[in-house]
Amino acid sequence: MKIPRLVLAGTTSGVGKTSITCALIHALQKKGFSVQPFKVGPDYIDPSYLSSIAKKDVFNLDVWLMGKGNLLESFVTNSKSNISIIEGVMGYYDGFGGDSNFASTHHVASLTKSSTILVIDASKAARSIAATALGFVKFHSNSRIKGIILNKIGSKKHEILCRKAIEKTKLPILGVIPKNAELDLHSRHLGLIPTKEDITLKKKIEKTSKIISSFLDLEKILQIIQDSPPLQTIKKKIHKNKKTTIAVALDNSFNFYYQDNLQALEREGANLKFFSPVTDKKLPYCEGIYIGGGFPEILGKALEKNMTMRNKIKKLFEENVPIYAECGGLMYLTKSIDYGKKTNKMVGIFDAQTKMTKKIKLNYTKGSIISKNIISEKNHAFQGHEFHYSKLESISSDSKFAYELKIGDGIKNHFDGMIQNNTLASFGHLYFDSSNYAEVFVKNCINSSRI
Repeated sequence: MKIPRLVLAGTTSGVGKTSITCALIHALQKKGFSVQPFKVGPDYIDPSYLSSIAKKDVFNLDVWLMGKGNLLESFVTNSKSNISIIEGVMGYYDGFGGDSNFASTHHVASLTKSSTILVIDASKAARSIAATALGFVKFHSNSRIKGIILNKIGSKKHEILCRKAIEKTKLPILGVIPKNAELDLHSRHLGLIPTKEDITLKKKIEKTSKIISSFLDLEKILQIIQDSPPLQTIKKKIHKNKKTTIAVALDNSFNFYYQDNLQALEREGANLKFFSPVTDKKLPYCEGIYIGGGFPEILGKALEKNMTMRNKIKKLFEENVPIYAECGGLMYLTKSIDYGKKTNKMVGIFDAQTKMTKKIKLNYTKGSIISKNIISEKNHAFQGHEFHYSKLESISSDSKFAYELKIGDGIKNHFDGMIQNNTLASFGHLYFDSSNYAEVFVKNCINSSRI
């Protein structure tokens, strides 16, 4: 199967991958191509930037979460546009555990047989840039690196010095982007600020993408993209008839979802209805609820103020309607969220309080499902990830957990996935197609006794 494609990778985090990927998508669209973006790793925020430019849902590619087979299946199945662009994560060779290539951007580039363009921050070097580029090419027997983009060039003289040094590596320079503070994207405690939170960000992304795109050698980049080798055709999965409705929280507070997970629910027979816990006074009629991650602490006051929604979710919980929540969703289902000097009341399904901290919990997770729950009918091993600045306090001593972790912190003493009635909520995030989670969840929603 012919899929023109490209990976944009970086020497490290913070070199400008997201801005440059957005700029390349913008440039390709101006040329008349439709572009499908992908993002390496367990990331919810950067994809929102790519999506705002491409005007398409973004799919994550993570070997740890998905496995090699699911990753390739997702990539091939969702590459329906003229060109697929994959934004990398961290440094090009940074994989699981720090000393492994597993789950790195290079690993994904190898699995998808994609050529790579390496982005280098040139702001604090000149001739040494060549050593950096050559080191990345020589580090692996098949680096897949076909060219470089130099970012944050300080002056014309700086550019000349870098170009002269790079000549010796024989690597083509496919973009030279000048240093400009106006092109920087601002971060917060979990990285970039999601575009759903601030509508002005979309305008800034469009502006910066237009500016940066003018410094890219699009014709040479297109030659690399079009030279992609074919990939094996993937057999389409069977879609079941719609038999139940699941309400999915989606707004400024809750927007951390993998598109593959939403598609898996629809494939298994769920009709998805989206709602806002911040602004909506009514919950769509449903037999199940899915509340993803996000930043409920930022809009804690608005969530508390919407007592109608909190009471409605609490009532459905009491009626044993299946509710699945991850990270920010878990926080929303506790009694309250303590953020700074403010404490805001939440739904109160779980007898615990959420406390924001200054220490990040950023891990791949691995463990065992030890209790039957709404997404799993049997005990088995699983892999996921956690990504938060919060912890739960005053947890009830009789709390029941679904997951026991070998890797990861979880909620308490390496346990995660709190169970109450037909509700399951965890700090950890799962990839539904790594097991039959979507099938079991939809089945439980169908069997929901709600009238």
